[in-house]
Amino acid sequence: MTSIVPTESAKVTGPKGRASAVRNGPPARTAPAALAPRARLLPSLAAVYRAQLSRARVARIPLLFVATFQSVGIMVLMRGVVDGGAEARAVVAGSSVLVVAFVALNLLAQYFGQLRAGGGLDHYATLPVPPAAVVLGAAGAYASFTVPGTIVTAVAGSALFGLPMTHLWVLVAVIPLSGAALSGLGAALGLLAPRQEIATLLGQLGMSAALLLGVLPAERLPGPVGWARDLLPSTYGVEALSRSFDAHPDWAVVALDLAVCAAVGVLSLAVATWAYRRAAVR
Repeated sequence: MTSIVPTESAKVTGPKGRASAVRNGPPARTAPAALAPRARLLPSLAAVYRAQLSRARVARIPLLFVATFQSVGIMVLMRGVVDGGAEARAVVAGSSVLVVAFVALNLLAQYFGQLRAGGGLDHYATLPVPPAAVVLGAAGAYASFTVPGTIVTAVAGSALFGLPMTHLWVLVAVIPLSGAALSGLGAALGLLAPRQEIATLLGQLGMSAALLLGVLPAERLPGPVGWARDLLPSTYGVEALSRSFDAHPDWAVVALDLAVCAAVGVLSLAVATWAYRRAAVR
């Protein structure tokens, strides 16, 4: 007959004659191991930035040369129809920021579109890094990569149109702020596009918009097109750089343009971060 009384612990004599208790019950539970702490934003951002920058140095140098050559070529063509004044300032400023648009908007849209199509987002999703670090690191690397070409274009355009170079230090603010705004837009386009080919198309269209609406003087544009120019993130960087070519720039207006560019940059990067979260969980 089966007994319902719990089995007592049996005593077993060990190798040295000592008695040890053997229990028939379940093994004792052990506490689960603690997970590693989630990586903080700034160290993760720095790691992604360094990785993307080293990758860009190898793969994007020829494209940076193409972007710079394209902008300088546009200024040479416009030299035949623009003599000077406000139109010359607009051409030089728009062509300089166009280098940022080519790399930060066009190439970044293609990069994130390819990353999403090839499953690269799955790799980033498994890392314990905040989504903002991935977006900001890639955007910062691509924006930093545009610095040499933008400076060369601005100096060459100033010499070509006889504009003063005294206040070209404004590029220190124009490049990162315009780069942030355009990088956020490019990343969002690449992450939201349903296919890689559409991401490439959207990046090309965005760069074309920066070319047509940024290089051409605002006074020459019809009303509806001028409204579209106001919506373009790089417009305010172009305006700030263009005003700096004046003999006595209105620094309050320049600061206002840069502030608007910064606000647009924060908004576009926030949208890109949301788009990354959305694409990574699908």
